[in-house]
Amino acid sequence: MTTDRRSHRQAASPINAPRRRLLAAGLAAGAWPMLSLAATTTAARPDDPRFVFVILRGGMDGLSAVPAPGDPAFAAARGTLAEVPGSPALPLPGPLALHPALAQLHGLVLAGEVVVVHAAGLPYRERSHFDAQQVLESGGSRPYELTDGWLGRALRSSGVPGIGGLALGASVPLVLRGSEGVDSWAPSTLAEPPPDLLNRLQQLYGDDAALGQALQRARMLHGEPAAMTAGGGMAGGMTGGTTPPRATVALAQRAGEFLSQPSGPRVAVLDIGGWDTHAAQARILASQLSLLDDTLAALRQSLVAGGAWPHTVVVVATEFGRQVTINGTGGTDHGSGGAAFLLGGAVQGRPGGRVLADWPGLAETQRYEGRDLRITTDLRSVLRPLLAEHLKISTAALDRQVLPGSGGLARVQGELLRGGGGV
Repeated sequence: MTTDRRSHRQAASPINAPRRRLLAAGLAAGAWPMLSLAATTTAARPDDPRFVFVILRGGMDGLSAVPAPGDPAFAAARGTLAEVPGSPALPLPGPLALHPALAQLHGLVLAGEVVVVHAAGLPYRERSHFDAQQVLESGGSRPYELTDGWLGRALRSSGVPGIGGLALGASVPLVLRGSEGVDSWAPSTLAEPPPDLLNRLQQLYGDDAALGQALQRARMLHGEPAAMTAGGGMAGGMTGGTTPPRATVALAQRAGEFLSQPSGPRVAVLDIGGWDTHAAQARILASQLSLLDDTLAALRQSLVAGGAWPHTVVVVATEFGRQVTINGTGGTDHGSGGAAFLLGGAVQGRPGGRVLADWPGLAETQRYEGRDLRITTDLRSVLRPLLAEHLKISTAALDRQVLPGSGGLARVQGELLRGGGGV
């Protein structure tokens, strides 16, 4: 349990502190991965929207993930980072390609389930990870002008009944703060709680709506069959499958399982760190991109198995890009413009691939301050139509609460959702 979660609970319920601590202690002692007093999530219809935000912390080099071999200045500017030995880049429309480690994602690109966004970024133009991540998650125009997150405010403003959010991790990230309907889940290494303890806790809190619901939701997300049946939801249990060897991949699989359940959350957030590649970038980034590829594949596989993929949008973004040229230690330093990905069964890609980019060029005179990929697409202009059409956020709520200050941004070209519109 974290300070963040406690603040959510206190805001959500007037339950007295000793009882809350007792319940929390009981669940913690039993190694329960998650507890929440968040608002009830009503049973989802099969076609209710799902939304996943994947944060790549550390500033992913967009020119390695999505290189531009068709740009006349690319090879000279990137040096040894322009090629991956023995592995050709995977073709995309225009001057761009995908890193060969993203082979599974490339398959979805060709199938029309992905939109690649490039030369994208935030209104923030400095080079601090902390400040840039604060802007990425808060949805503001500058660091610390907003103290909660755009996705949390979107949950609060959504026109989708009973929508709830889930953070896959030990704490609720800033981007999800701002709504009481948020849970967190992380795997535990402690022992399983004995059934007798759970039954006694259930009896103890049977007459307390908030605590009883919290316990039931914890049991439900833990995957306990009895709780699923008692709760009237998730009776079908979690989608099966073996646990992938890497924790992030396993978390993605669990996220898909949670989102697929009738009484589960509709929104989830995943974090993947390790993108700050100041040295030995080629080796590190190949491994990181392979991890991202496996993570997204596991998420998709889980959502497909649960039947939710056709109604899912996944946004993958990082806080900033990196400088165009390689540094003296085989890496790249902090920059501005980068790349992002939209994928999902609800995303309007194109067979053969779709790229959303007003490509600025890589010649030194075309770069931001002579060193960075210039930002030509504000990430908020990509988020706006997704939130409006997928999570049913009104234009007024987007302008005033969810992404304040973004109302004047130019609309992106074309529809981002199948059958959707734009804002």
